Amino acid sequence: MVVCYEAEAEALKVIFVPFLSTSHIIPMVDMARVFAMHGVDVTIITTAGNAAIFQKSIDRDISRGCSIRTHVLDFPAKQVGLPVGVETFNADTQLDLSPKIYMGLAILQPRIEELFGELKADCIVSDMFHPWTVEAAAKLGIPRIVFYAASVLSRSAVDSLERHAVHAEVGCDSERFVMVGLPHRLGMTRLQLPDWMRKPNAYGQLMKMINDSARRSYGAVFNSFHEFEGAYEEHYKNSYGTKCWSLGPVSLWVNQDATDKTERGHFKAGEEGEEWLKWLNSKTENSVLYVSFGSLNKFPSSQLVEIAHALEASGHDFIWVVRKNNDDKEGNFMEEFEKRVKESNKGYLIWGWAPQLLILENKAIGGMVTHCGWNTVVESMNAGLPMVTWPLFAEHFFNEKLVVDVLRIGVPVGAKEWRNWNEFGSEVVKREEILRAIGLVMGNSGEEGAEMRKRAKALSDAAKKAIQFGGSSHTNMMQVIQELKSLKLQRLSASNKLQP
Repeated sequence: MVVCYEAEAEALKVIFVPFLSTSHIIPMVDMARVFAMHGVDVTIITTAGNAAIFQKSIDRDISRGCSIRTHVLDFPAKQVGLPVGVETFNADTQLDLSPKIYMGLAILQPRIEELFGELKADCIVSDMFHPWTVEAAAKLGIPRIVFYAASVLSRSAVDSLERHAVHAEVGCDSERFVMVGLPHRLGMTRLQLPDWMRKPNAYGQLMKMINDSARRSYGAVFNSFHEFEGAYEEHYKNSYGTKCWSLGPVSLWVNQDATDKTERGHFKAGEEGEEWLKWLNSKTENSVLYVSFGSLNKFPSSQLVEIAHALEASGHDFIWVVRKNNDDKEGNFMEEFEKRVKESNKGYLIWGWAPQLLILENKAIGGMVTHCGWNTVVESMNAGLPMVTWPLFAEHFFNEKLVVDVLRIGVPVGAKEWRNWNEFGSEVVKREEILRAIGLVMGNSGEEGAEMRKRAKALSDAAKKAIQFGGSSHTNMMQVIQELKSLKLQRLSASNKLQP
């Protein structure tokens, strides 16, 4: 009989529950695909609108023999007073609609919980923004693993500040303090911390629930790798009292061909006639700066003007991913700017979503201006690119510490103030500061730029080794799967003993 249980335990079923945000969905789905690549039966539960972001990748994996599928739920848009199709947090989400998306998600929660039982899940991997799944998993007697679309360092930093509250001891918001107990000496100011860490609010209560559920989970998985954040993996395990596995870079693992890379996210092949690629291929190696601030950000026109002037003054060719901000204070400035740089052949603007993986791996790209969103940090590092860091919201300022102070592969633009993802904020970084940072990152002749580039290339090489057989992430993946199979076997054996 034991042999039968072992055979059944080998058939491991894992359910993934992403959050309704593009920046969370993409890396979590890539991680689900990695599990499926290694023989796990995977189901991803999401809504129709969000499934459209990644379904082509799932269909290709199925054609390659992977056991993976999407279970699609209808989002209750009408029930919560939303237009049909509005069910994702991104840069186009209107501020007044965000609470309604959360309401819709709450309505779906009981149905998702039912599916855990109906689909006979052996493990639930859920985004951190679904803290309720820890109780749902406990009812079924199965492990819940929390997925973070963030760095291990950022979670360690949050734990440090919650435990020691050194930020509460400084005299003002701009006074520097050093976080306690971390592997590196990292200084910040209160202005750079999320608002819920500075003053209690409703979001802070949600974060408390998230952190509490993480401590009660079987473990956590990150899109990172040991050579990138190894010291913080150990810190996380000690601080949260759970297991911790870095399984990345997941994009390197599953997006191996051009089709995977092109159709990742919202970009559709042929939308711009591949003009951006022709333009990029006409440039020399390491000569182009890539500028992108993620799927959630919008800048006021005053900031767009400063960025535009800095890019022109830098003398470097650039590709800039721009998002419409519905702020017309500067009139037709951006249209005139786009026309001017197109005529001079110095710049290329992509409005909306860009095929970032394809752009970053192009040999012409020599550096990146980033908001320090974790997906972009990892993808820039995969390509071996030094970064100009411009943190904005969420955990971005913590990620900047990793890039600039720990790994030393980035130059800060000088952003001083955290803001909410759906607000412009009050800070405008001046063109002189942007120009200074660009010069350091793109200055191939300078010693600082050359050393950064060398360190970034070494990390890129380490990332590729991490996912190969015997690499740190590959070993972690095998360990997670084996542990989950062992837990299933124990559960099956215990269930058999209870039967009359």
